[in-house]
Amino acid sequence: MKVAGVDLAAEADRTGLAILNFGEGESLNAQITIDELLLGADDDAIRDAIVQAGRTGIDVPLGWPQKFVEFVSDHASGTLSAPESTDREWRRGLALRETDRYVQRAIGVWPLSVATERIAYAAMRWAGIEAHVRAEGVSVARDGSGVVYEVYPAAALKAWGLQHRGYKGQKNSEVRHELVDDLSAKFLNLEWNGQRDFCVADDNALDAVLAAIIALEAYLGRCEPVPAELQSSARREGWIWVPRDALPD
Repeated sequence: MKVAGVDLAAEADRTGLAILNFGEGESLNAQITIDELLLGADDDAIRDAIVQAGRTGIDVPLGWPQKFVEFVSDHASGTLSAPESTDREWRRGLALRETDRYVQRAIGVWPLSVATERIAYAAMRWAGIEAHVRAEGVSVARDGSGVVYEVYPAAALKAWGLQHRGYKGQKNSEVRHELVDDLSAKFLNLEWNGQRDFCVADDNALDAVLAAIIALEAYLGRCEPVPAELQSSARREGWIWVPRDALPD
């Protein structure tokens, strides 16, 4: 089984793409091999990976907060009801998705707001890619019921008890070196296949590998699924799949 991971940036030159091969029998401890790892994945490469892989982890918000979508629509049409207050809590209610709040409650990490942060540019790119893949008849449901999972490497790393901050950028290669070692200890069945140095050198490559590993964990039932009461919002907004390791019962 092939599992893909995409660290999606707004531009292709900073977008990492990893393809993992999950060993025969798909047992929980089957070998995981990094078959391909590249930086500079364009839309075609990402679409092909999603179509060909069994599952794909996408490191980007798959949708926008429903309240934000309604807010923008109502404002554009001049039908926005006057709020009682425009204070921080009101703005936060517009800026955050249900899954963002869940991740913060579960492990204490706030995902970036797709409504107010620059991550929105990458999310716009994803929306276009999603439309193309959907047109090919492939289910890219944002709640994870299709072939893609929304992932957030920082949240997964914290759930695993590993370094989840301060590993980005050229200056932090030593931190990434330690993180790669820690991942090897965490996943004894992971075969880097000559890609360790690449992941140490570039955080986009490492995040692509992490996205694929998280997607595999979700496929194997080792991530927290969408709660029944949040299924409706997850279908529109997306759902971040977080490993169960540090989640409350």
